[in-house]
Amino acid sequence: MALQDSLEQLKSVELSDLDFNNIGSWPAALKGLVMIIVLVLILVVGYSLYLSDKRAQLQVAEGQEQTLRNDFVDKAEKSANLEAYLQQKKEMEDTFGALLRQLPSDTEVPGLLEDITRTAIDNELKIESITLKPEMNTEFYVELPIEIVVEGSYHKIGSFVSSVANLPRIVTLHNFEIEPVAGPDNLRMTIVAKTYRYLEDA
Repeated sequence: MALQDSLEQLKSVELSDLDFNNIGSWPAALKGLVMIIVLVLILVVGYSLYLSDKRAQLQVAEGQEQTLRNDFVDKAEKSANLEAYLQQKKEMEDTFGALLRQLPSDTEVPGLLEDITRTAIDNELKIESITLKPEMNTEFYVELPIEIVVEGSYHKIGSFVSSVANLPRIVTLHNFEIEPVAGPDNLRMTIVAKTYRYLEDA
């Protein structure tokens, strides 16, 4: 009933009769309608001026939150495995140290030559020559080639190659050349043995 009365009041209002300097004298229904319109305007303007910027900031913050959350999960997984990583690092350092000890220093090269000579003698081979070739530098180590020429039977040469490969220092064998000399059971082998020295600066 009150709503119907309000609608009747609004219908009977003449805009020319309204005093805009004295809004308090307007009919209650019109004052209520004006207040609703003003409230809607305030909400629309407030949203466009204030809340829209805040919504954009909220979206940026939500994106940062997701990034930080992913970063946190990643770091949490790494920290959970920290002990395993540290153990693995220690094992790698121990292995690396053991490998470094197998690389001869400058002062140990003569000892390596003696080991090669002794190995040839133990296998009853005739040593024609053992020649140090120029060093070759790489990024992390120096390569020390040694050309070896020996004579003997096939099985003794095979035993010699196996013994050199099993020396306590790291030695790799390259460029095999075998040819017969002075009879079918006597062979000459030319081979390049390479050992390596770690570059301290690297």
